[in-house]
Amino acid sequence: MFYVGGEGPELTNFMLSWNQCSFSSFDPKTGQGRWETLDVNRALRRRLYLVERARDAQVVGIVVGTLGVVEYLTVLEHLRGIIHQAGKRAYTLCVGKPSPEKLANFPEMDIFVLVACPQNSLLDSSNFYKPLITPYEMEIACNPARTWTGRYITDFRHLLPGACDHVPFPDNFSEADTEPSISLITGELRSTHLHTVSDPEPSSGTALTSRSHMQAVVQFSPAASFLESRSWRGLEQQLGQTAVTKAVAGRRGIAIAYEDEPCG
Repeated sequence: MFYVGGEGPELTNFMLSWNQCSFSSFDPKTGQGRWETLDVNRALRRRLYLVERARDAQVVGIVVGTLGVVEYLTVLEHLRGIIHQAGKRAYTLCVGKPSPEKLANFPEMDIFVLVACPQNSLLDSSNFYKPLITPYEMEIACNPARTWTGRYITDFRHLLPGACDHVPFPDNFSEADTEPSISLITGELRSTHLHTVSDPEPSSGTALTSRSHMQAVVQFSPAASFLESRSWRGLEQQLGQTAVTKAVAGRRGIAIAYEDEPCG
């Protein structure tokens, strides 16, 4: 493969997608060409490790990293479907450009899936609190019909039904068809049985009347359960409990030296 352009994420994506080909490049700005020696095997081993983390995850955060790529809403529904079929919980997050600080506000998530364009989907998540993976890696972790071949897919549209790389879930996948799986990270036994996660419904309309709203939500959501265990949950409305007062002038200046503080 011969690539014309400077070094960047586009070249990295091409080298991961066609990792069995040799690459050379030419940079028009510098007028120099070179053989590319990216350690593709090391990069793929890192991605395979993230797939194992996704298989162990129970709560998945789908990060919307693009609003302009065609069919991004379709792939969101596709991801929710495969995560649901794999017996995991999925929550959709729209935080703009993902950063370690933003995603650290969701510690209840075990892993994040970034829905973005091919050029921005392979982010280095080593500085993130929880790993950030691609839709392709999430599908490998959830769909038993898709196996790791070393080939990499960076365009999420290729995974959708009717696309060239779509692999449907196996039909009539029963517990007898499953084989035990050992986590390569924790060493624990995990089940690969696919099942439908359905939220429990109350037996009557008054089943939840004696419980608080948070207690009811905790039964349905692991994220809400994590929130319930926190000692501080953020600002809460205290309607009718806070006395109304007039606004008063506050202190002026910066914290190191307010205007009303004596000098010296």
